[in-house]
Amino acid sequence: MKKTISGIRGIFGEDLNLKDVLEFCNNFSSLVKSQKCVIGKDTRPSGFMIKDTASAALMKNGIDVFNLGTVPTPVVFREARKYGAGIVVSSSHNPIEWNGMKFIIKGRGINEKELPQIIEKQEITKSKIGNEQDISSSYVEDAKKIIGNLENQPEIVVDIGGGAAKGFAPDLLESIGCKVLTLNENLEGCSRGPDPTADNLSELVSASSNKEIGFAFDLDGDRLVVVRNGKKQTPDVTLGLGVAKSLELGYKKFVLSIDTSVSVEKFIKERGGTVQRTKVGEANVIEQMLESNAQAGGEGSSGGFILPEFNYCREGILTSGLISSMLGTKKFNEILNFMESYFQIRDKTAIDSQFHDKVIDDVHSKLSKEYSEVNTLDGVKGIIDEDSWVLIRKSNTEDIIRVSAESNDEEKCRQIVKDTIELVKQSYDKIR
Repeated sequence: MKKTISGIRGIFGEDLNLKDVLEFCNNFSSLVKSQKCVIGKDTRPSGFMIKDTASAALMKNGIDVFNLGTVPTPVVFREARKYGAGIVVSSSHNPIEWNGMKFIIKGRGINEKELPQIIEKQEITKSKIGNEQDISSSYVEDAKKIIGNLENQPEIVVDIGGGAAKGFAPDLLESIGCKVLTLNENLEGCSRGPDPTADNLSELVSASSNKEIGFAFDLDGDRLVVVRNGKKQTPDVTLGLGVAKSLELGYKKFVLSIDTSVSVEKFIKERGGTVQRTKVGEANVIEQMLESNAQAGGEGSSGGFILPEFNYCREGILTSGLISSMLGTKKFNEILNFMESYFQIRDKTAIDSQFHDKVIDDVHSKLSKEYSEVNTLDGVKGIIDEDSWVLIRKSNTEDIIRVSAESNDEEKCRQIVKDTIELVKQSYDKIR
């Protein structure tokens, strides 16, 4: 089981069971000062049981529960702004047998200070039993107000991936004037896995080859991958396109995760914007956004564009509409061409979690001798030159160490990743 600010996740029935759900939601109740909490789930088969158990734990502690049913993560985050707290029953891009919970306070994910209060046992003094009621969301209408209406009626293919974006992403795109073809609406018979960043998206690539663009979502609808001209784009392109739209709207103050493409940062700075970097993870990015009053940003690894005025989370669905509004414009082609001149590779190697810290420390020692600049904000990032870098960090969700690299030379980027993974494996073999 993984317990991080990204959520509590595990294989349901093995290392995550209903007793755990009761315990964590009981503890979370101590943070819910509004005595109101919205709850929604993605399409995983175990979602119903976890959602009902979570709701029962909250109501036992006097909290009124507002049930959204099966909805994307951004919908729960948006409604949590109104009610004060929220729970998303999901494990995002993890395999179907996994599930978990994301906890929301005042419209944002929990932070490092709040996480221990959810993990450690809390005694709750209750005064009454809470009630439960079903609610709907105005998310699509609210998002449409941000995007506006499109006059050119672009033809778009949307790959739902059997997830919760069904009924939201297609509806939003159609409402702003797009012509939409939908793939993989239901989990049963879905042609791909739950994580569009890891899948080759062959069906979407084929279906969108004669359309303007293709969009693919993960199971809970916060991750978005772009397919353009028969090619699956990197997650950083999703973020870069969202950033380009932000610049078009006049925003200048951005926060990016440490693993986001240097091309996005350069694009912002060349147009008069400023950039702050944070640890990987949307909660870290959002916390810095709130502290610095930033206007937009996100993390490249998950294709996660964040627009604080609308939502304090990765916004795959809103971003699909924002990107659609730029189709056929100079701005769209400008950012796409600029970013395609850089190459990002994100890989991973299996490392037992108990050895993560020791491996990272050993790699840090070796990279400090090799590179003139090493950043330890999150894991170890070696700056090779102004266009090339490598980042080694432990996963918050799996028993792996992630290796990310970028360069404006594709072969150089591949060699950096190959050499670094070998370095990580050598450290692991030495330590265990």
